[in-house]
Amino acid sequence: MSAEVLARSPRDTPFFRGRVEVVTLESSLLRDNRAGDPHVRELPVYVPPVDGPLPVLFVLAGFTGRGQSFLETHPWREGIAVRYDRAVAAGESAPAILAFPDCFTWMGGSQYVNSSYLGPYEDHVIGELVALVDANFETRPGRRGVLGKSSGGFGALHLAMRHPQVFPVCASISGDCHFEYLFPGEFLAALRGLVPYDMNPRAFLDEFRRAPSLAGDGHAVINSLAMAACYSPAPDSELGFELPFDLETGERVESVWRRWLEFDPLHGVERHAEALRSLEHLHVECGLTDEYHLQWALRVLVRKLEALGIAHVHEEHPGSHRGIDGRHLLLFDKLARVLTA
Repeated sequence: MSAEVLARSPRDTPFFRGRVEVVTLESSLLRDNRAGDPHVRELPVYVPPVDGPLPVLFVLAGFTGRGQSFLETHPWREGIAVRYDRAVAAGESAPAILAFPDCFTWMGGSQYVNSSYLGPYEDHVIGELVALVDANFETRPGRRGVLGKSSGGFGALHLAMRHPQVFPVCASISGDCHFEYLFPGEFLAALRGLVPYDMNPRAFLDEFRRAPSLAGDGHAVINSLAMAACYSPAPDSELGFELPFDLETGERVESVWRRWLEFDPLHGVERHAEALRSLEHLHVECGLTDEYHLQWALRVLVRKLEALGIAHVHEEHPGSHRGIDGRHLLLFDKLARVLTA
C-alpha cells in the first residue's frame, strides 16, 4: 500500500539553514473513513543542512495537535523544527531527518491506532508514510526512530512494540499508560461536562463540530469520547463508538473497559515483550509534576519492563506535562546518535 504524492513545497525557507518540505499526499487507507476526515494530508519533513543519507525520526503530535504545529517560526514561540535546525547547524546536535505526520481527526486525534470508526492510522504511518519518506528523501535504510509526547508518546510506544523492524528506536515523553491511573478522573469530569447537554454525548459532539471548545470540562469530554472512538469503536452505532462508563452513575462498563485495556502499554508490553527486547533503544520519561499522574503510571510500567527483562532508559525531570518541548530536542540528538552509531 502506498500514498500518492500530490505536491512538494518548501516552507519558510528564510528561517532554516536546512530545509522544510511539506509533502501533500493522498492516502488510499484513509479514504472514505467513517468519521469523514480528509484522506488528503500534509506531511512536513525537515532535512538538516548536511550531506549524505541520514536516519529518520518520526515525531508524533499529542492529542489535539498536528505535525504542522512543530514548524512554528515566530520568534516568540519557535517550534521544535527551527530550534533543532539551529542546533544542528551549530554542531550541537546530531543530524536526522524529521517527519511530522498529520494524524489529526475531527475529534482531536487518532492515538496512531487502527479504528474501524476513525480510520487505520497505524497502517497509514507504517504502510504509507514510512515508504513515502524513504522514496522522496535521502534516508539511511532501516535507520529509523519514532518519538512523541503525551498521546504522541503513547503512539510511539504502540508503533514500536508492534513494528520493531520499522522503528528499532523509540522514545516516549509523558506517554499515556496505566489507564487505571489515567482515565477514571477524566471520566467523571466528562460526565460533569455533559450536564449542560442533558448527558447526551451526541448533543455535545454536534455542538463541538459547529464550534470546537476545550473550555471548562470540554477537554475532558472530547478527550473521553475521542479515546472511545480509538479504543472501543462501534461504527454502526449512533455515536460510532462505545463508552466505558455509565452515563447516569459513572460506573465502569467492564466489557468496554477491557477493550481499552488491550491498548494500555502496561498490558501491551507483556504481549509484545519479545518485540520490545529486539529494539536497539527504548527511552521512557515523564516530569515529576505531570498533571495527569503519568509520572506514577510510568513507574509502574518501568517495573513491568524490568520484570520482563526489556532494556530501557527511564528518566524523570522537574517539569510538568506542558511546556517541555526542550525534551524533544534532547531526544532528537540522543536518538540520532543511536541511529548513526
